[in-house]
Amino acid sequence: FFVNYTNTSGDTVIARYSVSNDPDIADASSAEILLTIDQPFSNHNGGCIKFGPDGYLWISMGDGGSGGDPNNNGQNKSSLLGKMLRISVDGVQMPYGIPSDNPFADGAEGEAEIWAYGLRNAWKFSFDRETNEVLIADVGQNAIEEINKMPSAEAGLNYGWRCYEGNQPYNNAGCEDSSTMIFPVAQYNHSAGRCSLTGGYVYRGSQYEDIYGLYFFADYCSNQMGVVDQDGTLTFLDSYSGNFFATFGEDASGELYIAGKGS
Repeated sequence: FFVNYTNTSGDTVIARYSVSNDPDIADASSAEILLTIDQPFSNHNGGCIKFGPDGYLWISMGDGGSGGDPNNNGQNKSSLLGKMLRISVDGVQMPYGIPSDNPFADGAEGEAEIWAYGLRNAWKFSFDRETNEVLIADVGQNAIEEINKMPSAEAGLNYGWRCYEGNQPYNNAGCEDSSTMIFPVAQYNHSAGRCSLTGGYVYRGSQYEDIYGLYFFADYCSNQMGVVDQDGTLTFLDSYSGNFFATFGEDASGELYIAGKGS
């Protein structure tokens, strides 16, 4: 199994562990570091890893922190920061391999691990188990939270940060034309006490037919959950004061769970 953590130097580490003789207990001595990514600041580390329907390990990386992406990592294809990474961990190449269909697999125009770029701090993403699309919840700077939808088989897409925050210009200095970028399927601003997006999943369970196909998310500050439908219409649901929703989960049947850190 694989973990994404921040080490005591503040840098991102992707590591592989094995289980012990008891399949429910890890072998602490089995740690193997696959990848260490330097973090120039203490925030925006991303942190989500998931196996995609293609069998590869996907890793979301924040832009390196501070504010406004001062190093322009999101648009710099020579940096792993501000990216969606995709690697092979099938054991054929160690510590990991590069899928041949990664957009910069030969390393000539960008880092080989990159699948997509232009992200600010996509610390939560998920795969729609029915369509295989990737839903990326990217936390905004000061004004806009955005939800992006990525076809899992379409490589090299640019999601716009730091040139755009949501669909609004942020810092266009040196940026490519907006026609080369992918804009959110849904977004919301920082009104009504909202400030930070916690991404979830598209509901594909069987217990609640009326919410089938809706993408669930939450706002950390307002304690609200919300949904986005297939047309991109975003609707906020009730507020649950004091929960500070930090993560969603999905079980084998497609039922969803949400957890908060509490007051």
